[in-house]
Amino acid sequence: MKGHPEVVDYLKQLLKGELTARDQYFVHSRYYQEWGLGKLYERINHEMEEETQHADALLQRILFLGGVPDMAPHPFIFGNSVEQMLEIDLQLEYQVRDALSKGIALCERHADFVSRDMILAQLKDTEEDHAHWLEQQLGLIRRIGLANYLQSQMHQV
Repeated sequence: MKGHPEVVDYLKQLLKGELTARDQYFVHSRYYQEWGLGKLYERINHEMEEETQHADALLQRILFLGGVPDMAPHPFIFGNSVEQMLEIDLQLEYQVRDALSKGIALCERHADFVSRDMILAQLKDTEEDHAHWLEQQLGLIRRIGLANYLQSQMHQV
């Protein structure tokens, strides 16, 4: 099936964003693992897997619509402390949320409701799971202090 070129191009940009998020979470999760922060490792590794699933759905939709995917993620930075990593991840989720919202509107303009529904599901996951959890973690650090937070994130993996 041939998709609208503007929608396909936008899906390709969303794919790059999901690949960026995946790679950023990948690096951060491995730092957490190395630092002995097993709970953070497990959660961020899970986020990496979810971003991979989002990328896979976008990739499949691009191919279905006759597009050629671009699998190169955007450049990204990663933090060098837990608090910085959580903040960088949250800012990335906000960027992804904004891009997904624009994608929904674009898909509606071009009557591609299947792509819209796929993006809407990813938006729900981004807002209600990823961003919300990161906001909670940063809130915990402010309320209980970094040392107590880090202690709460330790366990063997």
